[in-house]
This record gives sequence, C-alpha cells and structure tokens, in this order.
Amino acid sequence: MEYMSKFKKELILESTTLWDFPTQNYGDKPHGNNKYNGVTPAFIVWNLLQRYTKENDLVVDPMCGSGTTIDVAKELNRKVIGYDLNIVRPDIIKNDARKIPLDNNSVDFVFIDSPYSNNIKYSDCKECIGKISCESSLFYDELEKVAKEIYRILKPGKAMAWLIGDQWIKKKFTPTGFLLYQRVIKYFDTIDIICVTRHNQTSNTTLWNERAKKYNFYLRGFKYLFLFRKPSIIS
Repeated sequence: MEYMSKFKKELILESTTLWDFPTQNYGDKPHGNNKYNGVTPAFIVWNLLQRYTKENDLVVDPMCGSGTTIDVAKELNRKVIGYDLNIVRPDIIKNDARKIPLDNNSVDFVFIDSPYSNNIKYSDCKECIGKISCESSLFYDELEKVAKEIYRILKPGKAMAWLIGDQWIKKKFTPTGFLLYQRVIKYFDTIDIICVTRHNQTSNTTLWNERAKKYNFYLRGFKYLFLFRKPSIIS
C-alpha cells in the first residue's frame, strides 16, 4: 500500500521496456473513466507524451474510448483530438478510425488502444472492429486500414504507439499482437516494443488462477505497447 500511495504521487518517466502500473489513474483528477471497458492506463499516455511530444503539439487518439488521452494531453498543454464510434462525453468526436478527417502529414503523435478481439463489448455500433474475432483475417484487414490512416495523417519522422493484447479462449491461443505487428510494419519503422503488465483483470481471481493451473493454461498478464515512427523520407 505504501508503494501504491507513493506511485500515485510521483509520475515516473519509464526507462525500461517493462512498465508496471498498479492503478489506471494518477493524481486526484480522473483521466478517462476507470469503469469503462478496456480503459487505458493514464500512466501510459503520460509517459508517451513526455517522450514523443512537446507543448502545443497535436495528439490524436482515433479510438479514444472514455477519453484518457484527451485528459492527459490537455493537462500537459498538448492540442488533442479524440475520436470514437461510441460517444461517452461531448469532447469526443464520433468517427470511424478507418477514415480520419484530418489532412495528410498534420499530426505530431498518435496513440491507439484498439480492440484485440470481440471478447469485450465496446459499443453497439455495427461498424465497430471489436465485433470481429481476432481469429479472423478480417480483423487484421480492418486494423491495417486504421494503420494506413495513421500513416497518412502523421508527420514524417513522428511517432505513434499502439496498445494491444493477445487472446486465449476456448483452449486456443491467438497471438493478436504479433499478427497486428506484421501488418503495421508495412508502413512504419519500429522504435521499440514495451511490455505493459495488466492489473485489475476480471480473470485475476483465485478461481481463475486455480483453473489455469488445473487445466494447464496461462492467464493474460501483459499487453504489447508497440512504438513506431513514420519514416522521415517517404519513398
């Protein structure tokens, strides 16, 4: 408890490829809604904006969920636009990430925390990519369309970050992160890959831990945070 209390007070700029945040939020103000399905840890966004942006840079989140990126970016004096198909607050613009209404080469940084299968209900919108199983190639086809849009709007030499997890369901493992990565590197250079420890998962219970041991499978313990850069010289 002492460690968690200290961590809440101190925002630490990460220096390794293993990020472990005990809570979704930092400080006394909310950053997004920690009750929202698939909410992004605010510490991730804070760290990324500290490293890859400066004040007044334009930050875009094409699948911003409950608005974590918006809240952190505003706090750091960044310009920010958040889009989503499921509108939960007035400063989010309703839009499909496969067609972002911004000019070419106009954005300084993009963060995206996309669905990693159809295991979570993100919205009632029929166009939601989160309604497609990650076991289907269509899932990656649609996310690749998002990657192409991010490439189009991002300024040359600027960075983007993509948070995603793998799936294990019904005795089958799907390496969602690896399969997505293979699509995205068609357009971007890789900066690095971060492993983000997952906390407060619904499966993180005594029952599920005992099942994992009894039936010989592993509960998901991390997500990938892929860091990419748009090439400075466009071929």
